[in-house]
Amino acid sequence: MTYQMNIKCRIVDHHPIFHTYLQPGDLLLAGLVCHTFFVSSPKTFDKPPPPTYFEKYQVMTQNYQHILALDFAIKKINEDPQLLPNMTLGFHIYDSHINTRWAFRSAMQLISPKKQFLPNYHCDSKDNLIAIIEGLGIESSYQIPNIFSIYKIPQLSYGSAPLTMDHTQTSYFYQMVPNEAHQYREILKLLLYFRWTWVGFFTANGINSEWIFQIMVPEFITCGICFAFIDTVYNIGMKSEYGNIKKWKFKVWNRIMTSTANIFLLFGDIRTPAFLDRLLRLGKDTERTNKINGKVWILTAQLELKFYSNKRGQTTAELIYHGALSLAIHSSRLQGFQEFIQGRKPSNVKEDFLMRDFWSSAFGCNFPNWILNRRYRNLCSGLENLENISENLLEKTITGHSYSIYNAVFAVAHALYAMYSSRFKYKKMVEKKKWTSLTQQSWELLYFLKQVSFNNSIGDKVSFDQNGVLLTAFDVINWALFPNKSFVGIKVGMINSQELGEPKLTMNENLMVWNSRFNHVQPISVCNEKCQPGYRKQKKEGEPFCCYDCIPCPEGKISEWEDMPDCVECKEGHYPNKQHNICIPKIVTFLSYNETMGMGLAIGALFFSLITVALLRTFIAHHNTPIVKANNRDLTYTLLISLLLCFLSTLLFIGQPRTFMCVLQQSVFGIVFSIAISSVLAKTITVVLAFIATQPGTKRTWWLGKGLASCIVISCSLIQVGICTLWLSTSLPFLDADMHSGTGEISLQCNEASPAMFYSVIGYISLLAIASFIVAFFARNLPDTFNEAKSITFSMLVFCSVWLSFVPTYLSTKGKYMVAVEVFSILASGAGLLSFIFFPKWYIIVLKPELNNRGKLKWRNP
Repeated sequence: MTYQMNIKCRIVDHHPIFHTYLQPGDLLLAGLVCHTFFVSSPKTFDKPPPPTYFEKYQVMTQNYQHILALDFAIKKINEDPQLLPNMTLGFHIYDSHINTRWAFRSAMQLISPKKQFLPNYHCDSKDNLIAIIEGLGIESSYQIPNIFSIYKIPQLSYGSAPLTMDHTQTSYFYQMVPNEAHQYREILKLLLYFRWTWVGFFTANGINSEWIFQIMVPEFITCGICFAFIDTVYNIGMKSEYGNIKKWKFKVWNRIMTSTANIFLLFGDIRTPAFLDRLLRLGKDTERTNKINGKVWILTAQLELKFYSNKRGQTTAELIYHGALSLAIHSSRLQGFQEFIQGRKPSNVKEDFLMRDFWSSAFGCNFPNWILNRRYRNLCSGLENLENISENLLEKTITGHSYSIYNAVFAVAHALYAMYSSRFKYKKMVEKKKWTSLTQQSWELLYFLKQVSFNNSIGDKVSFDQNGVLLTAFDVINWALFPNKSFVGIKVGMINSQELGEPKLTMNENLMVWNSRFNHVQPISVCNEKCQPGYRKQKKEGEPFCCYDCIPCPEGKISEWEDMPDCVECKEGHYPNKQHNICIPKIVTFLSYNETMGMGLAIGALFFSLITVALLRTFIAHHNTPIVKANNRDLTYTLLISLLLCFLSTLLFIGQPRTFMCVLQQSVFGIVFSIAISSVLAKTITVVLAFIATQPGTKRTWWLGKGLASCIVISCSLIQVGICTLWLSTSLPFLDADMHSGTGEISLQCNEASPAMFYSVIGYISLLAIASFIVAFFARNLPDTFNEAKSITFSMLVFCSVWLSFVPTYLSTKGKYMVAVEVFSILASGAGLLSFIFFPKWYIIVLKPELNNRGKLKWRNP
């Protein structure tokens, strides 16, 4: 017996999609949005899992504006008779639930028949899908674009986009919101603007770590930004990630609590802040909540903080995100959009099943017989007014993401128009079915989409770069929780990346709100305080480059600016101040007549000169008296004149040095002093010879007389003249500026050019003085009549003492003090000669004239 069996294949969809919004049209755009957020529990696989929609989930009411923006854009295009005439655009919108599993489920539904889940099977010719607009998370963004590229369907993303090392991507993928590879330079610009150099970095699981460490981090370091830490925020929901969640939660908490950085960067997707909040469980642990340190979080445009606008998120908003900064695609006010939102009613759009969850959450009510019952006590009438709900639940003005969706829809429409114009440029508009035939080659749209460039209804330009990334500016949003508990983002600046060169940042700091833990002022985030001028940086071992110690600049060096890596020397003619932070012009110094020391020496020189002149005049006036005759008048006059010149020569050392003064100084001093000492030597020898000649039985010899004295003076002086001539002919002294002799001074002085010749002159004078001293010393016991030998002995003793102390003193001083030492030595030694040799005679001549007679001066035996 043969049995004929009719076997039918029954297709069962265990995961039906309820969150949809379908609007028919000749050509369809697909939308994958993030409307609700599932909180999945770990799967143990020891019992059948519950239906997905029975899992706990939250509605992100603010994201409903994304759906409205797509609907509004389609409505505007269909109402425009010029853009796509005789053609109606429709859309299919599905919810990805910010979940990788559901994102794939919704993506597969787009390439399935409308009412069945049969991927890659088309039984309805009216489903003419031409492009997909999506806001996927990180994990989904790496795989789903590859799926759609198989079908050559253009995909325009306002969510996360894959990070690649070379910034390339599939030719079917367009970024309406540039990814982190394009935003990190804008964030770097923000950090540099606020001078934040010490930052913590949290990145979501799935972001390309190779790109972070090989491209982003080195560029930040080049600009002086270093990282206190780089850590990962893991997305919960899968068992493999849920297993170590407790351990990882405390790790993140410790990062936030113990980090010295006040600035945290957060890269991720729309889920990341929500996951971070749930892991830290802020608001549930009072002790931990009260201890949290205030930080400034900086978020990319892919992240949104609107999730914290509701009452449940206000604790987190106040403790963590109050004062945060985020980037957002630059948006402008769309005319008619606010009225479009306020006129929205469930009864007007029965096909919008996404609206039911939004409406329930926004008004706290339930729709009867709705499978996804929120279990509110009140029932929704559908007559509630959106004008009455808070901005925390739904913003009435368009946001950056919604503006990107609006522009994405119009970009597809303009590409369709360009494609139509190229095919039927010289033909009349054909019937609608020929438009439908275009979708058989939807891949042709890619070329026109890449070339699209237009100004939208507001006047903003919409175009893509060679990699399919929208050319756009970014708004800087400052998030603040106000006393009325509204958590809103305030536009405080804009970064224009479309201009050539570096991104241009403009900020309005007057609108900015900072966390109360920073006393509402701009925080500082550096590893350590900046090194002030006068200090230099010294890197700490084992720490990042921006952590360093501040070391004072050494003597002779300065640092003029903060955080200088090294101290520098002042330029010639300048010296550091006490704080070592500026260079001060050095003061030009010399032994001046205007200062006390110079004036005192000049007065001393003139005083001794006048005394010498007075003595000379006295001796000339009494030249015929016995005491003058007895001591060789010619030598006396020669000695007094040479001493007068010695005193006057010191004036060559005082005052601003000149070249001629430098040439004359030492030579004049050396020659006239040699004449003076030669005269003393001749006087001493004459005294000794005179005593010998007066001894009984000694004949008067021819060499005893004026000729011998003149010979001694001339010969000894000529030797010094020869030394000075050799000096001036070989090493001519010159005017010099000593930059280093004194701090803060430039000492103008005469450089001897040859120290050997200088000390030769001094040495020769000392040799004559020593010879005079020795001769006078041996003649000290002569009878009183010849007591000039004693005077010469004491004068030479003073002379030698002065010049012996001169050498070490001269060598140990610098600048004008060196000159002063030499002038003082000349005056002191000259005064010694004047005092001991001439004052006793002047005393007799002027005060005791009765002793100035031949009888009193006659020699007597002791």
